[in-house]
Amino acid sequence: MLTDHPRIVSARVGAEDSHTLERFLATGGYEGLKKALSMTPEAVRAEVDAASLLGRGGAGFPAGRKWSMLREAPTKYLVVNGDESEPATFKDHMLIEHDPHQIVEGTIIAAYAIGAAQAFIYCRGEFALGLERLTRAVNDAYDEGALGREIFGSDFSIDLVVHPGAGAYICGDETGLIESLEGKRGFPRIKPPYFPAVIGLYGEPTVVNNVETMSNLPWIVLNGGAAFAALGQGSSTGTRLFALSGHVERPGWHEVEMSKTTFRDLIYGLGGGVRQGRDLKAFIPGGASSPWFFEEHLDMGLDQDEVGKAGSMLGSGSVVVMDETTCIVRAAWRITRFFQRESCGQCTPCREGSGWAEKVLRRIEDGSGREEDVELLVDLCDNISPGLGWPPKQTTICPLGPSIPQAPVSAIRRYRDEFLLHVKEGACPLPAGEVRHG
Repeated sequence: MLTDHPRIVSARVGAEDSHTLERFLATGGYEGLKKALSMTPEAVRAEVDAASLLGRGGAGFPAGRKWSMLREAPTKYLVVNGDESEPATFKDHMLIEHDPHQIVEGTIIAAYAIGAAQAFIYCRGEFALGLERLTRAVNDAYDEGALGREIFGSDFSIDLVVHPGAGAYICGDETGLIESLEGKRGFPRIKPPYFPAVIGLYGEPTVVNNVETMSNLPWIVLNGGAAFAALGQGSSTGTRLFALSGHVERPGWHEVEMSKTTFRDLIYGLGGGVRQGRDLKAFIPGGASSPWFFEEHLDMGLDQDEVGKAGSMLGSGSVVVMDETTCIVRAAWRITRFFQRESCGQCTPCREGSGWAEKVLRRIEDGSGREEDVELLVDLCDNISPGLGWPPKQTTICPLGPSIPQAPVSAIRRYRDEFLLHVKEGACPLPAGEVRHG
């Protein structure tokens, strides 16, 4: 059901000058920060707790709970993760380009709530326009008195640095991001002991939150956590941005109310349906690292718990639609190839397993596969993530390893015959004249 909900993080998007300070101030910008500064940090944290705001970066961990885990120390840091690198995920990119001041305001509110005097926004280096606008927004915020010493006449001081990354997917992991921020290779850290809330940036307690998570905070402070929690249901409260792409008539981003909106609403309502009236073959519900869903899942709500129980996740908020013309083997190979290229190589199951999985899939796709390759591929994936269940078992330091089996295993479980036809016919079995999409 598509509901008549307030646009919380995308209200300004659509205005040609939505990224400017002038538009931001004219539409209530920095009023949430001023209200937060009139409250105690404890009161701000209480509102975020009441909102039950889940992190919007992938793991879906409650923001208020993450803040509460922060170790007490004289120095604390806040890091905002804008390294959006998951294939077909572009909602944070949109926020960075079109409403950077909202991110800045939310970051300052979070820093005030946790007692951090230094914050960083780590932004994907390829977001050239976004980086330009985000940097300008930070400079304008300093000029406006929203950053620096004793902001808006309060006793709170905060410095904010925009740090461009080098385009490594692995730095989307919060500890890999911290390593990169410290000037090292983006190798994720072993947890424990390196939980960021305990030992984070420069060895100090650190909170790492996503761009969209920060963008929700000004609205929550202004309207109250209860108003946010009234949207959605259960643990999936508020609204959320979803990046809809693939074989739909109207790809793009959409802010929808969680839980009450279904995948069918998103794909066939806001997305206009599968292109050219074709049948749905599969869709990815939460980015390339999530198990695939199929037609029987269309009426499932965009609810973290419900999707989790069905064997997948909302993850990065990316929904990718595949129609009946999709070569399922090629689609699985393309995703596996991405993870193989982006593996940092630190863990053997990920480094070696991704390489072998990519080779076997490529062999089948190229028409040189053997019938036993299908079981070999499943066996490889089982060695990376034993049991091939959900949530996945982890044999690696970060979640990239368990992400590798999701596409090939989803494809084989549903379309094993298509893999075997590739082997038997030595080519893709799609009818002549069909386009091969992947």
